[in-house]
Amino acid sequence: MSGPLDIHLVDHGSAEYRETVDLRFRTLRKPLGLSFTPEQLAAESSDLHMAAFSDGRLIGCLVMTPLECTVIKMRQVAVVEELRGRGIGGEMVRCAEATAAERGYTLMTLSARDTAVPFYLKLGYDLVGDPYEEVTIPHRKMQKPISAGPKGYYDV
Repeated sequence: MSGPLDIHLVDHGSAEYRETVDLRFRTLRKPLGLSFTPEQLAAESSDLHMAAFSDGRLIGCLVMTPLECTVIKMRQVAVVEELRGRGIGGEMVRCAEATAAERGYTLMTLSARDTAVPFYLKLGYDLVGDPYEEVTIPHRKMQKPISAGPKGYYDV
């Protein structure tokens, strides 16, 4: 990554969205022997899709799914393997929180793979309930209250 980080929402079905689906497949699904069905991707049409670019290259993405009027679920957080550990994921999560808060959501929930729990703990998320299995691997439910900061504070 040499250029500045550009994080923004992308439209479902757009070329940028298709890039995020490919990144999510390569990093999250393929290692588990899973894929996306056309129905699963069609069901994402009302979700918020966030993508991180550097020098025009997609380097990270995540999806937010509204659950209730004030609760939104962050899922499918992915960063290209060679750039992990450089703060890209944290920046995407902070941007997602700000975007969700600006839209009136007050609680972000997520289902974290056991290996990602320390990452989310550092970002202020709390563990909720007992461990469980999802997509064939151990997960933990986590959540964090979110709120909009001063106007302009979250501009990316």
